[in-house]
Amino acid sequence: MKKLALAALTAVLVSFGTAQVVQAQELKIGYVNSDRVMRDSAPAKAATSRLEAEFTRRDKELNELGARLKASSERLEKDAPTLSESERARRQRELVEQDREFQRRRRELQEDFNQRRNEELAAIVERANRVIKQIAEAEKYDLIVQDAVHFSPRVDITDKVIKALNANGGK
Repeated sequence: MKKLALAALTAVLVSFGTAQVVQAQELKIGYVNSDRVMRDSAPAKAATSRLEAEFTRRDKELNELGARLKASSERLEKDAPTLSESERARRQRELVEQDREFQRRRRELQEDFNQRRNEELAAIVERANRVIKQIAEAEKYDLIVQDAVHFSPRVDITDKVIKALNANGGK
């Protein structure tokens, strides 16, 4: 019985000692909201502006092509009763070909845009990660997490990251 009591007392003392060691080594944890960084930082806004400038003209051209295609379709529908069979078939073939070209150009634009957006996002993520690492080292963080399910506002360092990115362009 004494051995059991002694073992229990030893376990409690070991637990207590371990708890004190854990308390003495408190972790410093930070949280970064990457969505906010990708939306609100100066490099993210600059990337958005570059993408808009790069793709606005092509998007406008595509919209104009779509409007012409729609007008041609409506004109064919309106004129169909008065057209000869061969003329109707010819115009339908032209319309199908125009639609194919429109769809191809739309896919091409979307693919080009996605590729460029991914390039821009990757550059921003790389810059943000460098800034986060600098903050972690300078302020002695043990752990910085992104995209947590729950976090306390007292560990949120997103504003520091955005401020640092805005200050030096993330370099």
